[in-house]
Formats: sequence, C-alpha cells, structure tokens
Amino acid sequence: MKAETPVCQLLQRQSTDYRDWLWVGPPGDSWLESAGGHLLSADRVRLHDWQTQGGVAGGPFAEDLPAPAGVVLFWPKAHALGEWWLLWLCARLEPGTPLQVVGEHQGGIKRVLKVLAALGLGCRKLDSARRCSLFASQLDRVGIDPDAAWQQFEAAGLDLVSHPGVFGHGKLDDGTRLLLSQLDACLPEQGAVLDMGCGDGILAAWLARRGLTVTAVDVNGFAVEATRRTLAANDLVGEVCHADLYAGLGDRRFQAIVSNPPFHQERAVDHGPAGRLIAEAPEHLEPGGQLLMVANAFLPYPDLLERAFGGFEILADDQRFRVYRAVKRRAAPGPS
Repeated sequence: MKAETPVCQLLQRQSTDYRDWLWVGPPGDSWLESAGGHLLSADRVRLHDWQTQGGVAGGPFAEDLPAPAGVVLFWPKAHALGEWWLLWLCARLEPGTPLQVVGEHQGGIKRVLKVLAALGLGCRKLDSARRCSLFASQLDRVGIDPDAAWQQFEAAGLDLVSHPGVFGHGKLDDGTRLLLSQLDACLPEQGAVLDMGCGDGILAAWLARRGLTVTAVDVNGFAVEATRRTLAANDLVGEVCHADLYAGLGDRRFQAIVSNPPFHQERAVDHGPAGRLIAEAPEHLEPGGQLLMVANAFLPYPDLLERAFGGFEILADDQRFRVYRAVKRRAAPGPS
C-alpha cells in the first residue's frame, strides 16, 4: 500500500520496522494502519477510524499507554503543541526510547533541531524528501512538567483555561468577540443550546453564565479538556463531548446552535466540517431554533446557509468577520 501524504511517504521509504511504534498526532493515511503500531491523538476522527480497524489508540490524557519500541511525532502546525508533545513523551515514556520527528518544511519542521537542543536531546537528520524532513533522537527526562503548558487568562468577564493546539490559545479571537456582541439580543432566556467547536470554552461558559443549559462539542481532545476546566474555573455547569460534530448527539434538538467553526486542517483551507455543521444543523434544532455562527467574511457560507435553511441574515459585518443567523422554519399548520 502506498502512503498518501508527503510525511508518510517519507516514512515509508525508511528501513525501520514500525509495527510496535507509537504514532503521535499523525494525519489521516491508510498506510499508517497497514504499517502497524499504536495511535496517540487528540483528534476524535483519527481515534475512531483507528479503533474501527481494530487498532490500539488513545488520547493525550490516557493513563494506560503501552510501552512502545519507539515513537514517531508528526510535527504540528502549532509549534507550542509540538513542544508539549515532546515534554509529555519525555515525562511518560522510558528514557532511551527511540524518537523520530517528521514534518513538512512549510510546517516548520526545521525548528525541531533548536527545540530538541534546548531540551538537551541529541538529534540527527535521517532523511529529507517531498519537502519534508525526518529527524532521529531519543527520549530522556528533561525536568519540565508538561502541565505547565496550561494557561489561564481573563476575557469577557470569564476565567478561560487554554492549551497549545486549542483554537485561539491564550487570547480571545476577534471573530468570537464579534459573535458575543450579538448573542444577547438573539438567544432565549432559557433552554438548551449547543456550542459546536467549543475551543477553550468561552462560548460555553458565556452561555452557561446566562442561565442556559449548555452542551459543548469539539473534535479536539485538548479543547474538550480546556472547556471542562473553563467551566469549572467559573463554577459553571455544562456537558462537554469529544465528538465529530453531531456524532453522539443522537436525535437531540436544541433551541440554538452557536459556533465559530474552523476552516483549516493544518495549513489547508477545509470547508468540510463547517459545511456539515450548517447542512445538518436543522436536524438538531427545534422548530424556530436558530444557528448563530461567525466566520471570515470571504468564506462561501451564504450559499450553504441558503440551501440548509432557505434563508439567513447577517447580524454583524466588520469587513473581516460576519455573524450569520439562520432560523429553522416552523411547520406550517395543518388544515383545520
């Protein structure tokens, strides 16, 4: 089986037997499953796909991590997250465990040399091709607690807890700020609301503080844990789910769905998740329920909203971001 992504194509041509290795934060690539090994990822889609194929997989907060023969870390777009993974692996796995770090040049893989040197870990280049590089090292104790990466800050009158790899890490996103400015006038006084793509929990906490019954969902395990911590930090209650969009919600319906959906997968623009969020929203709204979302102004969401809801309105537009509102139509009354 041929590898599909450049980083996996580079790994495929190595002589290493990866059957008992641990893949950390990999992209979707069917070659990985055929190569064997175990998966460690915060991405619910990756975990589900791997487990469906009968593989051993776990998230970053798993306690029962198998002792691997070696580790391959796929360097992420968020460099702080890559550094966190290194600290976590050094703290959790046996010193001397072989480590390989692979990534694309455009993704900043070359800075790994400085990161490893700063941690006192040796490093050598194994291979380079397809605009990717592969480095080799080994794990060791570095004396830095990975939990120190959790960051707490204040925004919108709330204490927010964030982690590298979570959208808007350490600050309030301008799009979210614009969305918050519109919510008071739109939301009901009570009822069930869904925060789709909850990130650090800013929307979930704001909605819960307003007295609404909140369910928050994110595909990213770091975001799920951040939202739980944000709710706890503000003495608020809400249900937080690690899921791919509406998966796991069954036939539950809400009076409102609130979202600042992502449109990137690593560096590539990806409208898929937001498109599904919009298309499937009416199935999860009560009649008269509304989708309230913010997005970059250039994204092609008006057509998607028109198809899903039959109409929409723009509540705010600051030239960078737009806040959209679409309402699920109530069923027409039957004949008397």
